Amino acid sequence: MTIQDPVRPGRPVIRRIGGLPLHVRREGTGPVCLLTSGLGGCWFDWDPVVPLLTPHRTVIRFDRPGYGLSGPAPAAERPGPAGEAHRIAAVLDALGEPGPVTVAGHSLAAFHVEAFARLYPDRTAALVLLDGSVEEDPRPRPAPGLRDAAARLLAAALTAAAAPYLCGPAARRLVVRQASLRGREEVPADLLRRCYRPGRALRALLRENTAYLDDAAALAALRTARPLPDAPVTVLAAARTDGSPWLVRQRALAARLGGAFRTAVPAGHLLMIDAPAEVAAAILGTSRPG
Repeated sequence: MTIQDPVRPGRPVIRRIGGLPLHVRREGTGPVCLLTSGLGGCWFDWDPVVPLLTPHRTVIRFDRPGYGLSGPAPAAERPGPAGEAHRIAAVLDALGEPGPVTVAGHSLAAFHVEAFARLYPDRTAALVLLDGSVEEDPRPRPAPGLRDAAARLLAAALTAAAAPYLCGPAARRLVVRQASLRGREEVPADLLRRCYRPGRALRALLRENTAYLDDAAALAALRTARPLPDAPVTVLAAARTDGSPWLVRQRALAARLGGAFRTAVPAGHLLMIDAPAEVAAAILGTSRPG
């Protein structure tokens, strides 16, 4: 199934990719950059950044299964960083973009874009990690299948009790208040309802959160097996103050990856909202040293 508006660029496009209906947007002109959101995020998290990129870049955004306007993932799918890297490649293939492209991931999605760079070095022009998740000594937890099944059962029970319908948009607003200095949600209410009332979003969030340490361990293993390509790497970290210990961990991540380190201070974790100019500059390769 494909629904698209060829007249107005940037309008929603639903494409069946890897057997799943995924919401994809492409807008702008120039070299390609792909943006992917963190845990529980949607394509509109990037709205403040995209206008700063589109004069210079073709910008691709998509919602992972369960989020935004994308359909849910099947119960059997637990992709991890490598699987999400393959999904990014499949999205680019579906849009006829062989690369190389700049891949930028926020928070948890930093795992995914780093895995993409390692698994698809010839398709990677640059790697940008935006307040990316960091685990210095990750170890997988036992019984991943059982934990995933428990997450799915919990999501089903909460959905049957109408928890996402009643609380989903409010929970999103609370996250924005906590993770952004702006402190308020600027996404239209009807769009929040469309994206966060369905149980598929809660299901995706619980499954990704349950697998977080497993994904961190999988990425650590991939780091030993597959080197990064000879492409620029930028780590952009957000903090409310210059003395935050989080900045120390992010600087260490940049050093580990042989990349440049930049800061957005003051800014909350949703730095796309708080510091869109710094995010755009990091992606365009013109950010100031941290």
